[in-house]
Amino acid sequence: MKDNNSSAKKFDLEERLISFAVEVAKIIELFPNSKAGNHLGSQLIRSGTSPALNYGEAQSAESRKDFIHKMKTILKELRESRIGLTIVKRLSLLDSKDQMNSIMDEANRLISIFVKSIDTAKKNTMNT
Repeated sequence: MKDNNSSAKKFDLEERLISFAVEVAKIIELFPNSKAGNHLGSQLIRSGTSPALNYGEAQSAESRKDFIHKMKTILKELRESRIGLTIVKRLSLLDSKDQMNSIMDEANRLISIFVKSIDTAKKNTMNT
């Protein structure tokens, strides 16, 4: 039973990262065709989709150290995305405040999950 629950949680996190990537991509499509819109859009498409792609790599890590490294990469990209989204919000590049608040809330929740996961993986490494 534990394996099924663990598998469901893994899928849930993977699905959340994919949904986050999709929402970031949708938001970017709404940016104005301006220097700021194009620059931030280019940066956000990379940092906003990277966590989902890197999560697959983390699941195939060759060691616990490799897993932690890949999880830290995901966390770095999520934080970069959150900062980019904050800049977009402050520049008012999007009309939908609800859409911006929703994606920023999810970025914060995902960051919290990965901070905790990395801490847990580090503790488990020290205990072995």
